[in-house]
Amino acid sequence: MPTAILIDGAYFVKRFRGLDPDNAFNAERAADCAFRWAVAHLVEHGRGRARRVRDLFRIYFYDCPPLMKRLQNPISGKGVSFGSSEEAVFRLQLHERLKTKRKVALRLGTLASANPWTIKPHVIQSLLKGQLRLEDLTDSDVVPDVRQKGVDMNIGVDIVTLALRKHVDQIVLVAGDADFVPAAKMARREGIDFILDPMWQPVSASLQEHIDGLRSTARRRRRPDEEPARPLMKLVEEAA
Repeated sequence: MPTAILIDGAYFVKRFRGLDPDNAFNAERAADCAFRWAVAHLVEHGRGRARRVRDLFRIYFYDCPPLMKRLQNPISGKGVSFGSSEEAVFRLQLHERLKTKRKVALRLGTLASANPWTIKPHVIQSLLKGQLRLEDLTDSDVVPDVRQKGVDMNIGVDIVTLALRKHVDQIVLVAGDADFVPAAKMARREGIDFILDPMWQPVSASLQEHIDGLRSTARRRRRPDEEPARPLMKLVEEAA
């Protein structure tokens, strides 16, 4: 049976930028890496040179459309058009690029906001410590207060659906959030081999306890004292 690969888009973008900061807003490269690193999970290494290549059921990429509103900054009162921001352009291009990839399904949630703006966490700490006063705040100290809605639920629903309908016998989840533990536990009870790809980030003990394997396929940035990483196998490069 084949493998399904589920990618938490917000988590992927954050880690992609950490691993490849020079291409932080290169949507084409981000989409290509998401696909290539996902496909790399299909190659299972055995003893010596032996390997097994699994079939791909589908790659699911979960994200939200970018903020497109024009809001008034509460500090200066200046209007800010987020639809033309570098982040919005990147996100829209990323989604369009992913739609062209073979066997990739783009799952979009929505953005929700109770309050239009919030103060950045590190600025709040400075305020609490008395290192900064409210009247010292600048435009750059506040950000839109938006949260993804429906993304985690979509991921959980798809995990359960794939497991119960026996579409796959292996699920790879690219994420690092312990919120997926209930869905992972349910999938494992159904006999699914559940693999977590945290893209080289440490994971909590509560999450690692409920998976069958931990594997990151993204290319890490090398330290000066590290040996060069071996290239991806030719088979994976051809598939990507």
